[in-house]
Amino acid sequence: MIHAIVATAPGGPEVLAQAEAEMPVPGPGQLLIRVAAAGVNFVETYQRQGVYGVPFPFTPGAEASGVVASVGEGVEGFAHGDRIATAEGIRTYAEYALVDAERALPIPEGVDLLTAAALPLQGMTAHFLVTSSFRIESGQTALVHAGAGGVGLLLIQMLKSRGARVITTVSTGAKAELAEGAGADHVLRYEGFPERVRELTGGAGVDVVYDGVGKDTFDGSLASLRIRGTLVLFGAASGPVPPFDLQRLNTGGSLSITRPTLRHHLLNANERRWRAAEVFGAVEDGSLSVRIGAQFPLRDAAAAHAALEGRGTTGKVLLVP
Repeated sequence: MIHAIVATAPGGPEVLAQAEAEMPVPGPGQLLIRVAAAGVNFVETYQRQGVYGVPFPFTPGAEASGVVASVGEGVEGFAHGDRIATAEGIRTYAEYALVDAERALPIPEGVDLLTAAALPLQGMTAHFLVTSSFRIESGQTALVHAGAGGVGLLLIQMLKSRGARVITTVSTGAKAELAEGAGADHVLRYEGFPERVRELTGGAGVDVVYDGVGKDTFDGSLASLRIRGTLVLFGAASGPVPPFDLQRLNTGGSLSITRPTLRHHLLNANERRWRAAEVFGAVEDGSLSVRIGAQFPLRDAAAAHAALEGRGTTGKVLLVP
């Protein structure tokens, strides 16, 4: 038997409790890993609440790092003891978890297991945002919301490495210091940010807004765009955006909007390995810094969810068995 986090019904963070569970057995094409750390992400809070339909009882988690404990039939390229990470694991809030071998990412020697657990989902999300959703070019200006969050801190660094000017929003002075440390050119508070963005851009607006906050920032994000600018809405930390009139995109200046998600940017092994190699490689060579803002013991998954939903965290939140 192993320890795992189980929610027996949808609800608040308190429905997450540690329980005993059967040791997973890898099927064909799968790896069993001993979990070193599991990433905590907003998608799991939506699943726990019942916003996203999942079967209960439910063990959350898709992101983790760990060491291969056993290998399923037909798996090639992995062996017992290999260090791997994934953004696409199965029930990773546990001491052991399964990963489809095609979705396992080898961890470079220069990256430790905790850092590796903090990278797959948020690192590859930031990567597809700057390379695929809106391919940023040198000299362009981007607005990044929640600049001290896990994606935000990585996104700022990736944008700066590509020659962009970066404006970001945060909620506290401490978070402002983190965003500035990541390289942001201008750090704003949320109140009145569209007007400040216009001031900073000579009235023109930004080329792109990367918005993972959702409902609370959506209108201001549209108002911050230049003519033919793009809003990349990739999350809903404050809640989902209500339906809106598409005519607003016309009156705002022939604007564009896209709502991407990570799984649509990991469509095959080549794309997955390309994104992971660039993200892990940047950490290994020191050009990308990863902030682990909080670590909780596995048994305290409820507290980790409460902290994340309270927007009091910075960087990555991890559960450590």
